[in-house]
Amino acid sequence: MRRLNRPTFLFIVAGMVCVIVGLGLFTFVYARGDSYLSDDPNTCNNCHVMREQFQAWQHSSHSRFATCNDCHTPHDSPINKWLVKGINGFNHSFAFTFTTYPEVIRINQMNRDVTQANCLYCHDMAVSEIAPIHSDAPDCLTCHTGIGHRTRK
Repeated sequence: MRRLNRPTFLFIVAGMVCVIVGLGLFTFVYARGDSYLSDDPNTCNNCHVMREQFQAWQHSSHSRFATCNDCHTPHDSPINKWLVKGINGFNHSFAFTFTTYPEVIRINQMNRDVTQANCLYCHDMAVSEIAPIHSDAPDCLTCHTGIGHRTRK
């Protein structure tokens, strides 16, 4: 087997890097990747799979007070917010690219925990009044399922 000389090898490696970077940039621009760095709720409407949830959110009482990130990313630190956004971004892009998402989209446990914490964060005054009465309730989403964006499903 013949060995490649150094300039040829470097040319091939540079070409492969350019192809990978080019495809990555194209995908980022095509998928409107910069929009995912914002708190704009329209970003969630980028994927056709989320349109029903987005439209339901627009008609909910929460649309006047909260964006998607207000409910679905942590409030405790910017690092945790971006970590959750990154994990969800990877999971969503993988699921949408390879169509591995279920017909009925359901919140996973990590996101349920984040949402629960945010319910308590925003509604602390109201919850503190009723917490002694409902101390055995598992979480807010048990009784208030779909409150931010109830869909027909």
